[in-house]
Amino acid sequence: MPTHTLRIALLHLAPIPGDLARNRQLVETAVTTAARLGATWIITPELIITGYTFADSTGTEWILPQPDSWMTHMSQLAAQLRVTLFLSCPEQDRKSRKLYNSLFVIAADGAIVGTHRKIHTLRVGSEAWSSPGTQAVAIPVPPFTRVGMLICADAFTSEIARNLQAQGAQLLVSAAAWAPGHHGPNGEWERCTRDTGLPLIVCNRTGPDRTLDFRQAESVVVKAGQRLLSLSSSRSAVFAIEWDLQARTLATQDYQTVYL
Repeated sequence: MPTHTLRIALLHLAPIPGDLARNRQLVETAVTTAARLGATWIITPELIITGYTFADSTGTEWILPQPDSWMTHMSQLAAQLRVTLFLSCPEQDRKSRKLYNSLFVIAADGAIVGTHRKIHTLRVGSEAWSSPGTQAVAIPVPPFTRVGMLICADAFTSEIARNLQAQGAQLLVSAAAWAPGHHGPNGEWERCTRDTGLPLIVCNRTGPDRTLDFRQAESVVVKAGQRLLSLSSSRSAVFAIEWDLQARTLATQDYQTVYL
């Protein structure tokens, strides 16, 4: 009997800036935990491998074209668990050698089926290491015909979301590292859904960073300009939600939480 719901896990995690080994282990633990909760889609926050302010401590020489050895390992894990994984990871372009803040989609068979490079990057400060992406492409991600991806400030205006809608996207997914406060989210996610008619699922992060405090940051589910669900935790957590594929909304306001 076909199912009409999709269980989605938001990995609302607290990376340590520059601690690549620890952050990668945290992601692996969270992905395995999400699969045990029955999630078949798993979404990570922006820059979960590095933390937001990492370049001063680690440099960028370690950023390689993808898939590198760890991305290959995560593809194998996704195939083993039979999950679709939206995985944030920096990458180097093979030809230009430019560096990008990217979000990859790994299908349940382990294949990388899509990539989005953050378009609205900050050219100074903690994001100065990354080049801006040039396009957003809606890609097939079962059970959807097409899904559009954003990274954090890509939702600052509705322009990218509208472009994805024009390409046939049925859902928007965003990885984010967007802390509350003076420059925090202020209606951008709601506006994207109101202007496009597309629901949006945002996986944000938690924990302190060198320059920003994400402990009150929210992961959200938004539709038609309204937040259907706002989730936060001062420590790493996995939130599992249930999405109704036919109604294109949350199947229930209830969700599961596992703290890591």
